[in-house]
Amino acid sequence: MAEVLVYVDHVDGAVRKPTLELLTLARRVGEPVAVALGNGAADTAAVLAEHGAVKVLTADAAEFADYLVVPKVDALQAAYEAVSPAAVLVPSSAEGKEIAARLAVRIKSGIITDAVDLEASDEGPVATQSAFAASYSTKSRITTGTPVITVKPNSAAVEAAPAAGTVEALTVSFSEQATGTKVTARTPRESTGRPELTEAAIVVSGGRGVNGAENFHLIESLADSLGAAVGASRAAVDAGWYPHSNQVGQTGKSVSPQLYIASGISGAIQHRAGMQTSKTIVAINKDAEAPIFDLVDYGVVGDLFDVVPALTEEVNTRKG
Repeated sequence: MAEVLVYVDHVDGAVRKPTLELLTLARRVGEPVAVALGNGAADTAAVLAEHGAVKVLTADAAEFADYLVVPKVDALQAAYEAVSPAAVLVPSSAEGKEIAARLAVRIKSGIITDAVDLEASDEGPVATQSAFAASYSTKSRITTGTPVITVKPNSAAVEAAPAAGTVEALTVSFSEQATGTKVTARTPRESTGRPELTEAAIVVSGGRGVNGAENFHLIESLADSLGAAVGASRAAVDAGWYPHSNQVGQTGKSVSPQLYIASGISGAIQHRAGMQTSKTIVAINKDAEAPIFDLVDYGVVGDLFDVVPALTEEVNTRKG
């Protein structure tokens, strides 16, 4: 069976959930070969093997931490040349999509971004994407070169499938461009205790209807009761009510949780583009004609200042 390269997203050896989802998808089209780079790369092997990686290629060098993106592209290209894979899978984060795009240009291959499913065919992997605010699903495959595919988080269930996970050192020769953009400082992000927005299984978002930063505690309380991440519409972010890092939409982050709750969000196409692939969508809005209701699985027509606290209380009661 052909091998499939999987780029590993990890923090000091702790593998992030989207990578484990990629391993599940990779097994549908071949044998996963994981590529782990940077500090703690070797420490990822046990978890990767547990989830199906037949081989783990590792490399650590100062360049991965000191410079942006290009050293990782150099390494992934080296892995591609060593393995000659049937496909390359990368998480659909901002960095992941840049790495994938640069790699595709280098190896003269086509690229598919933001896939939500993957299946095998006689002519190569077929990726499913969601389009036009989830009105359509498209199936695509690359016809030139080795497919490079980025996959949205929460697109597949994580499945254990123990494999050999043989660790091999990856030899990387860095290009002249690798040191072109240097990282001069890092500021740790303050922890809220909530899940990462793009990886969360449940997201609760607030919009213009929240009517002020002082009212976002209602959204946060509901999110905390559900163990969810907090999102915000562009209108709420532009008004200064919530940080841009929490914006969901075309100019913010794309999310694909199991459950998405939109409170006081009208449902403009810009917002829908960032959450349309959510598995179940619930909207709370006092305007029964709001466009968001065209997209949802469940809609509540009512004032969020009444509905959200009542919902939070009910969730806490059931948990208790």
